[in-house]
Amino acid sequence: MKWIRRLVGAVVVLACLLAAAVYFTALQSEKPVGFQAAQVTPADGHSFAIGIWYPTQAKTWPMMLGPLVMKVARDGEIAGRDLPLVVISHGNGSGMGGHADLALALASAGYVVAAPMHAGDNFADQSAAGSANLFASRNRELHASLDYLLKTWPAHEHINPARIGAFGFSAGGFTVLTAVGGKPDLSLIAQHCASAPEFICDVLRHAKSPLLNADAAKSSAAFVPDARIKAAVLAAPGLGFTFGANGLGNVKLPLQLWSGELDDKVPYASNAKLVQAALGNLVDFHTVPRAGHMSFLAPCGLLKPPGICSDPGDFDRAAFHLKMNASVLGFFEKNLKNP
Repeated sequence: MKWIRRLVGAVVVLACLLAAAVYFTALQSEKPVGFQAAQVTPADGHSFAIGIWYPTQAKTWPMMLGPLVMKVARDGEIAGRDLPLVVISHGNGSGMGGHADLALALASAGYVVAAPMHAGDNFADQSAAGSANLFASRNRELHASLDYLLKTWPAHEHINPARIGAFGFSAGGFTVLTAVGGKPDLSLIAQHCASAPEFICDVLRHAKSPLLNADAAKSSAAFVPDARIKAAVLAAPGLGFTFGANGLGNVKLPLQLWSGELDDKVPYASNAKLVQAALGNLVDFHTVPRAGHMSFLAPCGLLKPPGICSDPGDFDRAAFHLKMNASVLGFFEKNLKNP
């Protein structure tokens, strides 16, 4: 029976090593951060999940969020008053954990951070992919997220409603632009995809999207701005070409813009460049040498889903995110001051 005891011992040792690896490779913050998952149900009845990070004094432990592990105090008591709020909009097919390291960094610095899981456009459910109202629905979910955090969330009185920012990546960058005054013309998608196809064109074509028909796209739902947002950060925003000649004329707030030098999914020329050119001095622009599109997602831990965790060449995603997160925090600290 010695072999059984040895086998059990080996399994126990491996389990301990795995637990230690998970603990020491988990995303973590300088100060304790609490986390809650909630369900938001807007007036139109379609509900979606939302992840909420916030400062706390409670003990933190590793927990899974999709493929990521982060050290947080789950449902820990919130600490602080008059806290600024940042809402995060993820890219197509991602989820609330796509920018968990940024959420941890902001919450550690005293922010409440809310990341909605866009309905029908996340890693668990892509039933709305390519639908005519997909992007307008994302816009509405951003508004609904702010409504929930400011009115319904049990700790809403800890938030200062005059200090609200937004962060968006890829399709989430487009979503944030529509929430701060951008007016896209979705009928331009068909023309662009016919002459200069890029990743979003492939996605829409695969989904047999009506947005590839200019007439159908014209009749899609409208986008509504949210004056509560006072500053915004865009990382590799997509669909920049849909804003046309004056589609960004109503965007008047401070904006930080990031673009990867080697991004082949959301090319600079037809996306970030157009935003930068339209907004001029409003934009704090950062180009990231050797970065690809996925380089803006949270650094991967032990689990490395294919396609999500790959970066061009020897690009160091973890080192880059330390710098980027600090810059994003500095931007919000400057532009979300107490009125």
